[in-house]
Amino acid sequence: MKSISRKLLCLVLALTLVFTGPALGANAADAKKIATNAGVKALELLITGLIGGINLAVPDNKNFQKVSEHSTENFYEGMTEFRSTPAENAAWQLGYDKETLIPDDVLNGEYYLGGFMTLDNGMVNRIEEIVGGMDVRTVALSDGSGRGVTVFANLDCIGFSNGDVKAIRARVAEELPDVEFNAINISSTHCHSCIDTQGLWTNLLPKLLRNLFKSYLRLDMERGVKEDYIEGFLYDQVVASIKKAVADMTDGTMTLAVKTLDPGYFENRNRKSSTSLITEITRVTFTPADENRKPTMLVNLAGHPDVTGLATSDPVDNGRQLSGDFVTYMQDTVEAAGFNFMFLQGPIAGIYIGRGPTNDDITEEPDRRYMQSVRYGREMGKIALYLTNTVEEIEADYQENFPADWEKLQADIAQHNAKVAAGESKEENYTLWYQDWEPVEERTLDPLLNIRLAEIKVKVKNPLIILVGKLNLANYAVCKEGLGYYISTEIGYMELGDQRFVMAPGEVVQDLVAGGASLTAEGSFTGKDFGYKTVYELFGDKTVCIGLCNDAIGYIVPDNDYSMGIVDDHYQELLSLGNTTASAMMQGFADLAEEVAA
Repeated sequence: MKSISRKLLCLVLALTLVFTGPALGANAADAKKIATNAGVKALELLITGLIGGINLAVPDNKNFQKVSEHSTENFYEGMTEFRSTPAENAAWQLGYDKETLIPDDVLNGEYYLGGFMTLDNGMVNRIEEIVGGMDVRTVALSDGSGRGVTVFANLDCIGFSNGDVKAIRARVAEELPDVEFNAINISSTHCHSCIDTQGLWTNLLPKLLRNLFKSYLRLDMERGVKEDYIEGFLYDQVVASIKKAVADMTDGTMTLAVKTLDPGYFENRNRKSSTSLITEITRVTFTPADENRKPTMLVNLAGHPDVTGLATSDPVDNGRQLSGDFVTYMQDTVEAAGFNFMFLQGPIAGIYIGRGPTNDDITEEPDRRYMQSVRYGREMGKIALYLTNTVEEIEADYQENFPADWEKLQADIAQHNAKVAAGESKEENYTLWYQDWEPVEERTLDPLLNIRLAEIKVKVKNPLIILVGKLNLANYAVCKEGLGYYISTEIGYMELGDQRFVMAPGEVVQDLVAGGASLTAEGSFTGKDFGYKTVYELFGDKTVCIGLCNDAIGYIVPDNDYSMGIVDDHYQELLSLGNTTASAMMQGFADLAEEVAA
């Protein structure tokens, strides 16, 4: 009750500031900002107070630990020794595998999509149709130095918690006891139209009520996810994929190409205070020494795969279509050219795929919403394939290897030109994706893999997330210290040759990577500087960020720009652990940078 009283007192004081701010001698602009911020703060206190009040009535989950009891079991720290040059006679080794994550009974009415639950879909997100794949893609890597195998497995899903990651690691270690792993990394694409792997988009209300009842009786509670699917089928498929990738490892060479894309391919939809926009596509290609084996392409790109799962007014597109979104169709395109495909999501807080360069008046038949994902994915697949090619080379290869797509492209152009001639469209409504194309250079990466990971402790301050933990919906090891709640998550740093990467456990605001206005006093909600170095400042401005890696803790928002009261442009805070998550992560990266330098 004391906590509620304090919040109400703060609410009264904040509302008082709304009316007294102008009278404090500030100029009109300052007074307006003071009043606005006070009102926003009042709303935040109201929201957190109401949810916090509910929390007071819900007992702690009996599985909560003390911070001192937290175990680092099934955590891989990476390499204790970093090399600056390749080992003698070293060569890259890479193995690849892909497995489906769609069970045979997916349309039986018991599976839910993760990503959206709105009035548009009746708050019921059962899967009704399959329009694309849902896969796990795995690569196993080694630089031939004898320092172990590094695994990356990427899942088409909304997110995958650290508890599930560690469970899979335990299975792999048990089934491959003779393999020395230095890291097993499991990330997600954050696709909004795949089977729910986090437990927040399920038949939520019945599970909440049952778990609330069980919490008082100290009984074991249900997880939000469909447990027999996650801990049975999905675990089995991911473990099998890792085992097959390890067994598939073979010698070869590795190259890197990076291209800055048209900003129209990306959209900062709902976090305008974050001014950075990372538009690079990064391609790492492994070419086996054995010419009879397929090359493997790893692609990093930052954009929400959220088109298919969003319901529309059309009853056919009700948001219940299963698909890996643009990642699936990008994969299909790259595979059609003879490559294995691996996707690694970038920092995507507030960043969605943009339809600028492809937002034309050419439609597919039938004109379904998910076809936007098909168009975007095919285009990104072509871009990834042709980063180093000239326009002449692109067109020649296009006609030879994608004849149907080439014919469709010519038909699209002809259709558009006819519309322009008839006055039914404008020139700017259609942009050929390789128009004004400039190829980029590709460079060879020396066989040198360095990787280091760290566990960091993050305080959970968002009362909504605390409630999720109390009611056991997501698979996190929650620790309790005094009146505070904490979780342990993972960050990482990696070098492939001279290319640097960081691994982050959630959806990262891009300013934290590249710098931007939200880190400054002038551009943030609180009027204070963030005070921590960015990824680029710590590791260099060519560093690539892999998001949602080894955990999915929600949005990672700069402390100084955190506000649960700005609903329209700061909705990320509702799905964030709290206003110290970013500083905990960036301090962890700073410690890693110091450790690596040493």
